[in-house]
Amino acid sequence: MSADVWLPIPPEEIEGLPVGPNYLFWDGGDDGEQAFPGDPADCAFYVVPYMRPPALVVRPLERMRSVRVVQTLSAGTDNVEPGLKHLPPGVVLCNARGVHEASTAELTLTLVLASLRGVPGFVRDQDRRRWNGGFHPALADKNVLIVGYGAIGAAIEDRLVPFDVARVARVARSARTTARGPVHPLTELPALLPDADVVILSTPLTKATRGLVDEGFLARMKDGALLVNVARGGVVDTKALLAELESGRLTAALDVTDPEPLPEDHPLWHAPGVLITPHVGGPTSAFRPRAERLLTGQLHRFVNHEPLANVVLTTGEARG
Repeated sequence: MSADVWLPIPPEEIEGLPVGPNYLFWDGGDDGEQAFPGDPADCAFYVVPYMRPPALVVRPLERMRSVRVVQTLSAGTDNVEPGLKHLPPGVVLCNARGVHEASTAELTLTLVLASLRGVPGFVRDQDRRRWNGGFHPALADKNVLIVGYGAIGAAIEDRLVPFDVARVARVARSARTTARGPVHPLTELPALLPDADVVILSTPLTKATRGLVDEGFLARMKDGALLVNVARGGVVDTKALLAELESGRLTAALDVTDPEPLPEDHPLWHAPGVLITPHVGGPTSAFRPRAERLLTGQLHRFVNHEPLANVVLTTGEARG
């Protein structure tokens, strides 16, 4: 076959790409000033540049009249979905399931442990050369609630188990049973929140989850509970969270925020009891080899006319 494939990794650096397509490199560099590598109308397989602004990565979609696959390198697809309206019916959107589970789960445990054990305070004390000990909460014996139990949520639980947590409750869009226990539907979330010492958000950003963590959600959390967000900033109502942090009733660890990046003058930076990391759940040394394996596998399926993995939706079809 002869078709353009846009890759955000130089194709000569990826081993095992199938013969046939015309591979072109475009990572949206220089905030979009970089010219397109070819005519978007000739692109059949578009791999979305990773960790670039949504406005940038959707820019070529309007001109991609021959595209058949849009492949993200992120677990979520919310950054490109607004641009799908420009595409013809039958275009397959795929996510990066299998790429980010390990890294995101690692960061989640890092945020939980650092927050509970007071590590941010120790770092500040080290800068001041202060020896300031005392008791801090442990993760052991805590009840943990994971909101969003897909591949990343399951990977987070895998890493929680060795820490002797008392219980893990799981919530997803719909109920199901796993080897570790039941997954509760979102409708049962209000009843589960009051028992959780740690609430971890790992859900995709959708119409159903945007603003999910609102004033009512936070009010149901127990006094002293920790909220950890490794999902998307838009899942949390920032104003409502700020009110709880400033009252001292809750604490939070946030890898994502709304807005993002967080402006220098935003009050969230200085809110008590909050640990903020700059959306670093995915970009680690584990990303590149997993991303390359995903792309080579998907492109072999594509050229061999085999079903693709990680399909999220097909344009022109109703979503369930």
